[in-house]
Amino acid sequence: FCEGLNEYAGISCAHATGFQAVYRVCAATASFFFLFMLIMIGVKDSKDGRSAIQNGFWFFKYLLLGLLIVGFFFIRSESLATPLMYLGLLGGFTFILIQLILIIDFAHGLAEAWVESYEESNSNYCYAGLLVTVFGGFALALVSVIIMFIFYTSGEGCGLPRFFIIFNTLLCVGLTALSLAPAVQEVSPRSGLVQAVMITGYVMYLTWAALINNPDKQCNPSLISIFTGNSTDPSHKDKEEHYGIPLPAQSIVSLFLWFACLLYASIRNSSNSSLGKITGGGGNNYDEALQLSSSKTGADDEESQSSRRVYDNEEEGVAYSYSFFHFMFALASLYVMMTLTSWYKPDNDLSHLNSNMASVWVKIVSSWVCVALYCWTLLAPVVFPDRDF
Repeated sequence: FCEGLNEYAGISCAHATGFQAVYRVCAATASFFFLFMLIMIGVKDSKDGRSAIQNGFWFFKYLLLGLLIVGFFFIRSESLATPLMYLGLLGGFTFILIQLILIIDFAHGLAEAWVESYEESNSNYCYAGLLVTVFGGFALALVSVIIMFIFYTSGEGCGLPRFFIIFNTLLCVGLTALSLAPAVQEVSPRSGLVQAVMITGYVMYLTWAALINNPDKQCNPSLISIFTGNSTDPSHKDKEEHYGIPLPAQSIVSLFLWFACLLYASIRNSSNSSLGKITGGGGNNYDEALQLSSSKTGADDEESQSSRRVYDNEEEGVAYSYSFFHFMFALASLYVMMTLTSWYKPDNDLSHLNSNMASVWVKIVSSWVCVALYCWTLLAPVVFPDRDF
């Protein structure tokens, strides 16, 4: 197999089993979804012939995806990784921006639903859940700040990590105070500590994710050494440097958030929500179609009930934007590519992926953008009182 790769694809086996494999597989999946994004532009209902491609022909779609993956491996150029890396940086960062919007939207939606449920039911369980979430979340955030200070700022020359921790902590304090500001509460009475604690937790996660990608080992002890206390053992350090950690814990958490955001985006895009309106989802079309279907068959109760239970043909409008669906998955493929390679072209194998400043700054800038977006959702109704948010 290695001889074939060297002879036909011009890729050494060490490279093909390392970052080249990650780049080529993810680039193939991104190309697949980008192609279908172009095909599905402008599909409004199931009367469009292209809707059959979206909902069928699975064998041929899987076959096409497999051929794309194989084809990318047989492109005779190791230098293909460089343009793929820059494309991944652009697409991955775009996905991060969408991911931040989804997380903030989820925080607002969950908090408002929780508070509304408590106001309607006056349940002690809801009240206890709110208290535990708020105080437990802020306590966990405070503990994480202390732990990060202990383990990631103790070495010499750790001024930058110390600045990141202090600055992001102050940002979290500021956004919490802003959530409780009288002007914000007047226009958004359900904005409060629940949203603030969720955004604070995410910002603390991004801060930790940045710190564990710091290439300065004095300011970045490995997780293994933290839990085992073997950071001063030379033989243990040599073993870590030799074997590396193919998939660090931060990457696992990032991939979990990636999957959760994709799932949430799919649900919100197909629902009657602001996100569905922005992306061209058919949330309103769905409701209108059901009403139209019911009015057309008002005399036939059985058929009317069936139309409410089953909505497969989408004759009056698609339930979600097909094109945006594939666009999201194309960006997600690029995001996975950059997550597995820590936002930078790594070594020839998959070791030492979590040690570069590119990944550090991506996480830190993401945390700042997250805070800015959340604060804007609080300030926008105050600054523009005549607009509907």
